[in-house]
Formats: sequence, structure tokens, C-alpha cells
Amino acid sequence: MAIGERIHYFRLLHGFTQKYLGKLLGFNDMQADVRIAQYEKGVRSPKEKYLNALAEVFEVSPQALAVPDIDSYIGLLHTLFAMEDIYGLYADEINGELCIRLDKSKGTTYLSMFDMISAWQSQRAKLASGEITKEQYDQWRYNYPNMEKNNK
Repeated sequence: MAIGERIHYFRLLHGFTQKYLGKLLGFNDMQADVRIAQYEKGVRSPKEKYLNALAEVFEVSPQALAVPDIDSYIGLLHTLFAMEDIYGLYADEINGELCIRLDKSKGTTYLSMFDMISAWQSQRAKLASGEITKEQYDQWRYNYPNMEKNNK
């Protein structure tokens, strides 16, 4: 999902119009809705200043907005390939089920990724057991790692 789609998603989640969101970012009446429409359509990408402002308005981490473009299966697979190269995540099979695993030989990268994915798995288990709501789970995901720091 490209950044424009994420902006659109969070804008609708908050019930904002394009004009209202643009004005919150400091654009004038003439530019406000046009600029947000450009961001959402991918015609323009927000500069870091506006990306941070959008994240603040939506109460999410900037990283929740700036995810890789995974709009196609091929794009997603290449993202996974890059994750294998950089972080040691790789495809495997356990009892006939496909899974993603961490390469233990990656040392400190493995340890960091293990901690982060374990935190994710823990939140997902809480959701599955009914301990937290979908909204709480989403809040954790969209504010990671800030929410993780608050949970410790």
C-alpha cells in the first residue's frame, strides 16, 4: 500500500475531509483539499515535515504512513526478498505450512527482529483471545514502537 493510500485510509478513519485535513496541516483554503488529493493519488509525496504532521494528526507513527509499495503480489514478494537480504527473514515450511522465519546466524539483527516480532505475536494473541479489541490492536500496530515502550 503506497503512502497516498495510507493517508486516504487514516483520513477516512478519522472522518476528515480533504479540505479539513489540508487546513490542519497549514495549507490555505485554496490549496488544502488539492494538496491532500495530490498526496492520496500519488501525484505528490509529502515532504518529511508534512509526513510528520500527518502522523501527529492521525496519532500514528510516521512509519505507519510510509510503508513500502506492496500493491501487487510481485511488489510484495520483492519486499520480502529485500527483507531476507537485510534482516534474514526467509520463507520456510513447518508441518506442511508456509511460514516466515528468522535467520539465527544474523546475530544482533536476529535478536532485535525476534524481540519485535515476539511483541507483535503477543499483541496478535491478545486479540485472538479477546483480551484486547481490534481497535486496541490497530492502535498498537499503528503506533509501534511508541506503544511498545508504553507497554513495558
